[in-house]
Amino acid sequence: MLDVAGFRAARRTELVAIAESAIEKVKGGERSVSLDAMTPFERKVVHDAVAAAGLESSSDGTEPHRYVVVHAAGE
Repeated sequence: MLDVAGFRAARRTELVAIAESAIEKVKGGERSVSLDAMTPFERKVVHDAVAAAGLESSSDGTEPHRYVVVHAAGE
């Protein structure tokens, strides 16, 4: 994949930070956290970060307005 001027790497870092914020909210007691619409690449990065934290996530909506919802495992 092409990464012009490090855009994808920077975006990946930004997405992991967004995921970590949602993870903390869910671990803090929120039932679920819905994020803004994202591309498939962006959603994959978020899903991976959520899974690594031991939580679950799903994609909802329809393209181009598909977004990630982060929730506790088993909910």
